[in-house]
Amino acid sequence: RITGLNMALSSLVILALVGATLGSAPHHQPAYGYRPAPAYRPAPAYHPAPAYGHHAPKYEHEYCDPTAAPACNANSTLSYCLEDDEYPTYEIKGAISADHLFAKKYADVADQSADDLVDMVTKDQEEAFDYSYYTGASTGDSPYDVTHWAGPEGYICPSDVVYATPKRAANVEGKWRVIVNDVHYYSQTARLETCLFPEAACRALAPCYQSHCTQKAVYHRLLSFDPCDPYKGLFIDIYKLPSACSCHIPA
Repeated sequence: RITGLNMALSSLVILALVGATLGSAPHHQPAYGYRPAPAYRPAPAYHPAPAYGHHAPKYEHEYCDPTAAPACNANSTLSYCLEDDEYPTYEIKGAISADHLFAKKYADVADQSADDLVDMVTKDQEEAFDYSYYTGASTGDSPYDVTHWAGPEGYICPSDVVYATPKRAANVEGKWRVIVNDVHYYSQTARLETCLFPEAACRALAPCYQSHCTQKAVYHRLLSFDPCDPYKGLFIDIYKLPSACSCHIPA
């Protein structure tokens, strides 16, 4: 009996010791879905953003001054160019192709002449006018010298008349634009009449009238291109162009 009792007591002691051991050990439940953050050794070093200071990259942009006269206007007092060796034909063609409203903006009467625009004067007559004799004032001893007030058929104020397609012109704000002209079959024709002797006496009038020739101008709306800002595409701009040379008699 004593031996059996001892064995039972020994078993109870062993179970108590095992229970105490298990109770003292921490028990962790698994955290499902949890992923521990990786430990970087050593931690990555992120370099600070570059400070450009005096060594900042330079982006060169060519400055374009729309008020600066183009090469075609060198040594000229006119505000337009009838010829232009630097005309941007390729760019104008591209702008026309990209403009879906071009057909609604463009219009021209290409075949212009005195037959249509000058009453009682024909194209052949106007082209035959010759003012080579005219001086604008008497060259003789008398103020009634024929070089002052006489001469063959022509306008009372000698002028140069051209039916032209200007390539560039300064608009009413003084900014030079490229004008759509002679690209594909597109043109914009204007009748330009410029005084040959501005402020000179009107021919065929006696000096006692104290007459003088006066330049007149009109505003033209022309389809244009801005070489300083090609992304504008094509647009209508306004230009002041010479239209007539008229005789003025003061009061």
